[in-house]
Amino acid sequence: MENIDAQNYIVKAQNFFMEFAPKVLLAIVVLIVGFWLVAKLTKMVSAALSKANLSKEINGFLISFLDICMKGVVIFIIAGIFGINTASFVAVLAALGFAVGMALQGSLGNFAAGIIVLLFKPYKVDDWIDFNDKFGKVLNIHIFYTEVITPGNKVLIIPNGEIISGIVTNYSLRDNIRMELKVLMPYSEDFPKIKGIIMNELLSIDKVLKSPEPEIGIENFESHNIVISVRPYVIPDDYWEVYYEAYARIKSAFSRNQIKVAYSEGVEMGNIGG
Repeated sequence: MENIDAQNYIVKAQNFFMEFAPKVLLAIVVLIVGFWLVAKLTKMVSAALSKANLSKEINGFLISFLDICMKGVVIFIIAGIFGINTASFVAVLAALGFAVGMALQGSLGNFAAGIIVLLFKPYKVDDWIDFNDKFGKVLNIHIFYTEVITPGNKVLIIPNGEIISGIVTNYSLRDNIRMELKVLMPYSEDFPKIKGIIMNELLSIDKVLKSPEPEIGIENFESHNIVISVRPYVIPDDYWEVYYEAYARIKSAFSRNQIKVAYSEGVEMGNIGG
């Protein structure tokens, strides 16, 4: 009796294997070939979009969306191979999608925000933006997030929903950016003289724009110094290069002109080095 039961199990196992093994192998082949074709088609579409001279941000968004849709089609084909009723499968996916959507409201919000970015274009690829004190150039705009590279060569992954709900400063909309520099001047010095020295140094920097002209003015009176606001204009790509060069040139000019500064330890005046 036990031998008969064992033989029945073996026969059932063989039948099961003979029935499903070809389907499993076919599903694996479809998965590998399907994803390979998706990668090829994605590259072809990307090349076609590039030739169509569409904006970079639209290209990245469409390619990401197309990749997800085509991979979904491959999964549907595999489900059909196993005999799963696609209509029922769609209904199950719809219910699952609703449940997942409720759990991932933030991701759906990021997707909607990505659509808003593409439609209204508060920023685009290669724009310089500032968000939550994070300054950098937009690399790519994806379905759910935006990639921003900082001057320190760090890539920031910022969810689109956070950008849309926050305040974004786009420095590239007007083709120039106003730098905000602070210089300290002792009370004993003459402001027109200091202003002239700083202006000459700024205008000697090639990448400082001559129009609009740099702005220099007194911003505040502190206990030991007068705070001078120095605002040259540059194109966004030259921001950090000019930022450091401007401070270096102003310090050197103060040294050459023997401009004194007040140290925070007291009110005694002292010279600064070159």
